[in-house]
Amino acid sequence: MIARTRFFPCFAAILTGLALAPATSLAADWSEQDLAAAATLRDRAMAGTRAYEHVSSLVTEVGPRFAGSAGDAAAVRWALNKLGALEFSLVRAQDVLVPRWVRGSAEASILTPFPQSLVVAALGGSVGTAEEGIEAAVQRVESLDALKALSPAAVKGRIVFIDQRMERTRDASGYGRTVSIRSQGPSIAADLGAVAVVIRSVGTSTDRIAHTGGLSYRTDAPRIPAFALSNPDADLLARQVTAGKPVRMRLHSTARELPPDWSANVIGEIPGGERADEIVLLGAHLDSWDLSQGAVDDGAGIAIVTEAARLIGRLDRKPARTIRVVLFANEEFGLSGAREYARQIGEEINRHVAAFEADLGQGPVWRIDSSVSPEAVSAIAQIHPLLEPLGIENGGTNAASGGSDLRPLREAGVPVLDLSLDATTYFDIHHTTNDTLAKIDAKTLDQSVAAFAVAAWLAATKQGDFGRLPIKTE
Repeated sequence: MIARTRFFPCFAAILTGLALAPATSLAADWSEQDLAAAATLRDRAMAGTRAYEHVSSLVTEVGPRFAGSAGDAAAVRWALNKLGALEFSLVRAQDVLVPRWVRGSAEASILTPFPQSLVVAALGGSVGTAEEGIEAAVQRVESLDALKALSPAAVKGRIVFIDQRMERTRDASGYGRTVSIRSQGPSIAADLGAVAVVIRSVGTSTDRIAHTGGLSYRTDAPRIPAFALSNPDADLLARQVTAGKPVRMRLHSTARELPPDWSANVIGEIPGGERADEIVLLGAHLDSWDLSQGAVDDGAGIAIVTEAARLIGRLDRKPARTIRVVLFANEEFGLSGAREYARQIGEEINRHVAAFEADLGQGPVWRIDSSVSPEAVSAIAQIHPLLEPLGIENGGTNAASGGSDLRPLREAGVPVLDLSLDATTYFDIHHTTNDTLAKIDAKTLDQSVAAFAVAAWLAATKQGDFGRLPIKTE
C-alpha cells in the first residue's frame, strides 16, 4: 500500500537574536556572525527553555503511545498541533504502516522447590501461551554463548532462563553487550527445543519492575513465549536454581499479534536561506512502549530536538540550510518510520548534509562523536570550543552510530553526529512503568537543548559539508 502524506498549516518563524563574540579559530568553516549566533543559542538555552513544558504536555495529554494503538494516533495529532503552534513550517504527517502487537497479561511463578510469584513482562512481539499456560523445568544459562554450547538434550522441553546481568555505563555500552539475550535468545532457545524463555531484564534497576523490549524471531526457528523478569526476581530464581534442587516454573501470557495499522512520522522545518534545499535533520521517536508514559524514552528526545530547532528559528538570521525535525513512528517495534522516511524522500537523501538523533534520555550531553568523511573530521573538533562551556568533554571518535532511526540514512551515506547523552541512570527506567515525568529534570534538558542547538546550527551554517559515508549494499 502506498503511504500518504498530509500537510498541516504553515506558520512564519518568529525571528529574534543577538550577537556574542565568536571563537576566531573556527573562521575557516564558519563566519564570525554564525559563530556568534551559536554562542547566543547556547547561552539562551542555558538561561531556560520550554523543553520540560513539551515533555509534560506529551505525557499529560497523550501518555503511552505504542505503535498502532489509540495512544499512538493521539501522539501523531499532538505532534502536528505542537509543531504548528511552535510555528514550524511545512508541518506534515508522513503515513507509515506499522505492526500491531497486544501485550495482554503475563504471569510467572516458581512451583518447586520453593513456590513464589514473580514479576514479569512479555517481550515485545512474543507469542502467548496456550490457555492452560506452560509448566516445565528450568535450565539456567549465564549468556547466549553458554546457551549455544548446550546440547538439545539439555534444553528440550524446558524453560530456558538467561541470567546475564547488564552493566551500568555512561555510554550505553553495557546495553549493547547485553541486549542480544532479548533479541536473539528466544529463537536460539527454541532451536534447541525449549518451550519458553525468561531473561533477566535488560536494565540496571534494582526495583521490582520488569523491562520490556522487542525480540526478533528467526524464520527458521519455532516461536516460543518469551518473558523478562525483574532483576530482584531474576536474583531469586537464580538462587533457587543454584541451590541444587530441580526448579519448575509456570508461565502464562495472552500476548497476541493483530493486523498492521497506520501511524505516521511527523515532520516540521525551520527554513534555510541560501542553501535551503540542503537539510540538517534532527530526529527523535514519537512512539513509546505500552508499559510507560515514555517521558524519558523518548519524550525527552522529542523535547530536545523540537526546542533546539525552535530556538534556531527565533534567531535574527536564518540558517543557511533547512533544519528538519522528524518525529519517527515505531522506533521501538521495528523502525518502520525510519525506513519509510528514507524510502519516501528518494533522491532527496543526497541533500541531507547531516543528521542528529536524541534517543537516550534527557542527558546531559557529555561528548560529541561523529561519522563523517575523513576530510571533515577536523571540523567536528572545531565545534568543541563552543560546547565546552556546557561541560562537554573533548576527544570524541569518528565512529558514531547516529541512533536507531538514523540507520537507513547512515547506510545511504548521510553523515551523522552523536551528541552523546549520559546513560548512567537511563536504563534504570528504560522500557518500564517507571518512565514517568518525575524522572525529568528541566535544567538537564536545557543543557541538552543547548548542545543540540549549537551543533545543529553549526552543521546548517558550515561553509562546506561533511562529505558522504560509504553506502551500505546488501
